[in-house]
Amino acid sequence: MLRIVLAVLHLLGMGIALGSVFARARALNDVRDTAALKRGFAADNWWGVSAGVLLATGLWRAFGSLEKSSSYYWSNHVFYAKIGLFALVFALEIWPMVTLIRWRRAAATGALPAPEALHGAARRIARISDIQLLLLVCIISAATMLARGYGGR
Repeated sequence: MLRIVLAVLHLLGMGIALGSVFARARALNDVRDTAALKRGFAADNWWGVSAGVLLATGLWRAFGSLEKSSSYYWSNHVFYAKIGLFALVFALEIWPMVTLIRWRRAAATGALPAPEALHGAARRIARISDIQLLLLVCIISAATMLARGYGGR
């Protein structure tokens, strides 16, 4: 039963990830007011929640030997591709994460510049989010291949 619960949570985490990254990109694509920033912050919060869920359930599923043994994953080149894609998503997230944390702190103290001044950086975060969305689809493709036995040596 635990393996089913973890699989469901993992899949729900991926759904939340896809939706939140898409919503963040749309909200920050054309920042003209604080409402758009707030929508971007909310979507980013869900993106963080989904990342935590995906990381926790993914590690548990891969190394808890609930369905497949750990050796299955360590000997599978599709698993390495999936981990590489995940690392790329994480690396792309560093600048947006730091920037959005800084903006949140500034907003909390009332020192956030006018949304027009943030427009360029917000658009860059939106483009990074679009790239991450594509990479998440690639991760889903790799996960599907893994589940069906592809990539074993």
